Amino acid sequence: MEKIVVVGAGQAGAACVAKLRSEGFAGQVTLIGEEHVPPYQRPPLSKAYLLGEMALERLFLRPESYYAENGIDLMLDTRVDAIDRADRKVIAAGHPLDYDALVLATGSVPRRLPAAIGGELPGVHVVRTLRDVDEMAPEVVDGRRALIVGGGYIGLEAAAVCRKKGMEVTLIEMAERILQRVAAPETSDWFRDLHTRHDVTIREGVGLERLVGEDHVTGAILGDGTQVPVDLVIVGIGITPATTLAEVAGVEIDNGIATDVQGRTSDPAIWAAGDCASLPFRGDRIRLESVQNAIDQAEVVAKNILGAGEAYDPKPWFWSDQYDVKLQIAGLNRGYDRVVVRDGDGARSHWYYAGERLLAVDAMNDARGYMIGKRLIEAGKSPDPAIIADAAADLKPLLKG
Repeated sequence: MEKIVVVGAGQAGAACVAKLRSEGFAGQVTLIGEEHVPPYQRPPLSKAYLLGEMALERLFLRPESYYAENGIDLMLDTRVDAIDRADRKVIAAGHPLDYDALVLATGSVPRRLPAAIGGELPGVHVVRTLRDVDEMAPEVVDGRRALIVGGGYIGLEAAAVCRKKGMEVTLIEMAERILQRVAAPETSDWFRDLHTRHDVTIREGVGLERLVGEDHVTGAILGDGTQVPVDLVIVGIGITPATTLAEVAGVEIDNGIATDVQGRTSDPAIWAAGDCASLPFRGDRIRLESVQNAIDQAEVVAKNILGAGEAYDPKPWFWSDQYDVKLQIAGLNRGYDRVVVRDGDGARSHWYYAGERLLAVDAMNDARGYMIGKRLIEAGKSPDPAIIADAAADLKPLLKG
């Protein structure tokens, strides 16, 4: 093993190359990214960075000098056009690069509104890259009117930032409730109340018919015929895995770039990690869209390229910051059949059960509940729901049971 190429200079790509070096790999490492800046954190983009509370350099995962100092060839502002699997080359900016192992950490792309309904009008934005947020920032100002399309976590975070900036905010969600795809009704209700108290107008069960405007978006016509004047539109309707490069090369795709438990694709010389990769998990195939997964999966891939033979066993956790609320999520709530609510002094958590088995926890300003729930889930322990529901009960002894 002499040459390793990593395509995608996001959280997963950066974690992979750093792990290769820390594990002692002395060969050639190349990290290729399409953006003009070194790998950076994405979560603060739509929050602290957009609010002007975080400088650009603080976004960077590592100083740019790190890559040269560690013998990592960082190719920025560079697009990979194709993979030649037969000769083990990638074609980057028209030039071939040899590889012995190739890691695809291509991430995901945001879904956009169709051009036919005004999705390409100036003033319509998505939240994914530094460029997206830099283009949006001058329009996020006090007194203007924002329409948020999509009531998932991205949309809700955008709504919170716009309100903090003094904007008038309307959020629409086509499904019957916000967070419907990812959370229980109890969590949806809690966040709906939070945003309503911050004067966000939330319209559920209402889609977007079209946007209007000529040189810039000026309004929206909703599915129920309502007309809303707007100065800015932020679209948060989900993401799709960036699989085109792999698909054209003939690598197997199944809800993302399909990998085995070690992160290897259908081509034994090609690996994948992060948002673009799907992996086996408890008899299913899933993708995990989180910073935690991007780092952990990429580090396992790096070790396995070097022969570790380690199975990746994800322990999912996520977070979201909205106003003065920190939401922390442990586990995956897929298959739950009941939710146990635990109320505390300024804190609240929702515990997801399937029968008697604890699956996941949503914790709102409840760091203690989150940490205990996370440890219980990872240990395969499922406490009596009656104890969880008792706000006076001490949860810590459950870890010893």
